[in-house]
Amino acid sequence: MDRSLYIAMSGAKQSLLEQNSNANNLANMQTTGFKSDLEWFRSRPVFGAGFPTRVYAMIEKPGTDFSPGAMQTTGRDLDVAINGEGWIAVQGEDGKEAYTRGGDLRITPEGLLRTGTGLQIMGQNGPITIPPSERLVIGSDGTVSIVPMGAGNATTLMVLDRIKLVKPEMTAMEKQGDGLLHPKNGLPLAASADVSLAQGILESSNVNAFAAMTEMIELARNFELQTKVMKNVDENAGASAKLMQLA
Repeated sequence: MDRSLYIAMSGAKQSLLEQNSNANNLANMQTTGFKSDLEWFRSRPVFGAGFPTRVYAMIEKPGTDFSPGAMQTTGRDLDVAINGEGWIAVQGEDGKEAYTRGGDLRITPEGLLRTGTGLQIMGQNGPITIPPSERLVIGSDGTVSIVPMGAGNATTLMVLDRIKLVKPEMTAMEKQGDGLLHPKNGLPLAASADVSLAQGILESSNVNAFAAMTEMIELARNFELQTKVMKNVDENAGASAKLMQLA
């Protein structure tokens, strides 16, 4: 009895874990450039003395869906989106270089160029800072130019820096809990000239709302089924105990 109870319990536990991942995808439906996580169940035989007679549930995370999200025109000078493949280099919360597709940029009062989530945008030689200016232009190659404040000619652009753009081999990358892409070897990537940006456009999340909601319902039903099995096992164990007492 206890073995069947454990099998049902392991299935319920894995359902909850996948539900957490699916809920995280749904929570980031409006997050710029977010890439949804993929997970699935797997049956794992239990080996021991003799032949494997039981199968436990196990959840696996095969990776992340890196397909591009829909492009939305905003017309805002600080909104950028990557054309095709590529990533924008940022400074993660741990101080190490990481990569994102979120191009909703901001300029802080201190002049720091950051993402909408507050991450520092990396240039060719470190974080990018923007001095007071009348206009800011981000070129397709990531070049950041400004019209200086009080410039006599409003069409004269001064180049400040260039946003670091990378095009990694996705097999060598992994998405971590901060939602950013990190190299598996922990080393920063070299800038790539094959990545281009579009100004005034944002890439939306690639989460499929209908698929995620359907999966949420299926996982809830699966969890309910597992808990019913556990309840039945407990009731059977109680009935067996009573029969043993009568004997």
